Amino acid sequence: MLVLTPLAAIVWIALSSGSDDLAHVAGTILPRALSRTLWLLALISIATGVTGLLTAWLTATFDFPFRRLLTVALVLPLAMPTYLAAYAAGEFFDYAGPLQAAVRALGGFTSASQYWFVDIRTLGGAVLVMGAVLYPYVYLSTRSAFLLQGRSAADVARTLGASPLKVFFTVQLPMARPAIAAGLTLVMMETMNDIGAVEYLGVNTLTFAIYDTWLNRGSLGGAAQIAAVMLVFVIGLILVERHARRLQRYVSGKAAAAAAVARPRLRGAKGWAATFVCAAPVIGGFVIPGGVLMTYALRRIDTLADPTLYKALGHTMMVGGATALITVVIGFTLAYSARVGRGRITALAGRAATFGYGVPGTVMALGVLIPLASLDNVVAGFFREQFGIRTGLLITGTMAAIVFALTCRFLTMAEGAVDAGFQKLPVNLDHASRTLGRTSMQTLTRILIPAMRPAVLTAGLLVFIDAIKELPATILLRPFNFNTLATLVYEDASRARVEDAAIPALIIILAGLAPVILVSRSLEGRR
Repeated sequence: MLVLTPLAAIVWIALSSGSDDLAHVAGTILPRALSRTLWLLALISIATGVTGLLTAWLTATFDFPFRRLLTVALVLPLAMPTYLAAYAAGEFFDYAGPLQAAVRALGGFTSASQYWFVDIRTLGGAVLVMGAVLYPYVYLSTRSAFLLQGRSAADVARTLGASPLKVFFTVQLPMARPAIAAGLTLVMMETMNDIGAVEYLGVNTLTFAIYDTWLNRGSLGGAAQIAAVMLVFVIGLILVERHARRLQRYVSGKAAAAAAVARPRLRGAKGWAATFVCAAPVIGGFVIPGGVLMTYALRRIDTLADPTLYKALGHTMMVGGATALITVVIGFTLAYSARVGRGRITALAGRAATFGYGVPGTVMALGVLIPLASLDNVVAGFFREQFGIRTGLLITGTMAAIVFALTCRFLTMAEGAVDAGFQKLPVNLDHASRTLGRTSMQTLTRILIPAMRPAVLTAGLLVFIDAIKELPATILLRPFNFNTLATLVYEDASRARVEDAAIPALIIILAGLAPVILVSRSLEGRR
C-alpha cells in the first residue's frame, strides 16, 4: 500500500487532467522526449551490454596481467553517481579542460575554431558518460553467470577442440542471456531515473520533461501524464527483470569450486590487450571523473570552512538515516511475515514493495505530493475546526515528504537484503525454539534478531548510501532553503561552478564506496 499509493495518485491525476494538458503534452512535449528517451535507452543498453559482457567474459574465463586487480576494480564506477560523472566529464572535455589544452599545445592552435573536438553535451556524450558508470550492473550479473553455470560446460567444449570464441558464442553466451537481460534492465531503470546528467548534457528525456513541465511550466496534470507514460516502461522493465531472474539456473556447488579450474593464460599482446580492455572502463567511469573532482577539491579546500557544506551534510545524514531506519523496519516486518505466514496477502505485499525501486525519482516525487497534500489539508482542517489552530502544511514541503518518497523507492532494497539474511537461517531453528517452550516473540527477539544483525546492518547501509546519492526526488520535494549534498552539487553545477561542488561530490563518492567494498569482497571468493 505504501508503494502503490503514489503510483495510483499519478494515474488519477493524469486521467483527471484537462484535455488541454493532454493535447499540449501529446503534441509538443511527448514525441521529442519519448524519442530521446528510447534512443538513450537503446544506445546505453548496447554500450553497457558490450562493455559488461566483454569484461565479464575476460575476467571469468582467462588469466592475464592484473586480472585479479581489475576483477575488483571494474566494480568501482558503481560508487560514481551519473550526475557527478557528467559534471566531471563536462569539465574534462571542456575548452579549458586538459584534453583540449593538450590538442591546442600539440597542434599549435589558438582558438576552438581552428580544430574539431567532440561535443560531450550531446546524446552521444550522454551515452559515453552514463554507460561508463552503469556497465557494472551487466558485468556483475554476467560474470556470476559465467562462473557459476558456464565454466564446467565451457571446459568440456574446450576438451572437444572448440576455440575460445566458439565456446563463448555457442555455450557461455546462451547460458548467460538471462543474467545479461537482468543487468540491462537495471541499467535502463537507472537511466530513466537520472535527471542531473541528462539535464547537464542537454538530453531532453521523459524524466527531465516531467521536471520541466511541473516546475517551469506549472502544469501538474501534464507532468502526471508524462509520468504515466513512464510508468508503462517501468512496469515492463520490472516484469522483464523478474522473468530473467526466474530463468537463471545455477549449477550446484560454490563459485570458488568452479573458479578453481585453471584459466587459459593469455600471453604477450593478447594478454595486454585484455588488460587494456578491462582497464579502460575503470579509467573512464571512475579514475577520470574522480581525478577531476579531486583536483578541484584541492583547489577549493577553503570550502571545508563553509557552514553551508556542514548544513547540507547534516540534512543528508538526517534524510539518509531516517529513510534507512524506516525501510529496514518495514522490510524486516515483510520478510519476517513471509517467513512465518506464507499467506497470499503476505506474498502480495512483498511483490508490491518491489515495484518502488524501478520507479524514477521524479515520478515518485510527483505521486507522493498529492496524497501528502491531501493528508495535510485534512489535518489542517481538523485542527482549525476543532481548536481554532492554523497548522499550515505539516508534511508537504518538509523533510518528511522526501523521506516518504525515498522509503517507497528503496523499500525493495531493504526487504531484499533482510530476506536474503532470513534465507540463510533454516526454518527448523524457529521450530526448535518453539519446542523448547519459547513463544514466537521470544524466538524473534532472542534468536532471530541477534542472528539477523549483519543482514539488517547491511540493508540499512545500502539504503542509507542510495538515499544520500538520490537527486531527482530530493530536488523536487525539498523545502525552501533545504539542501542535501546531492542538491548542493546540483545547484553549483547548474551555475557552472563545478569546482565549488567538488568537496561535497567527493563525500558522496566516498560514501558510495562502502557498498562497492561489500561487493568486492564477494568477488574475491569468485576469482
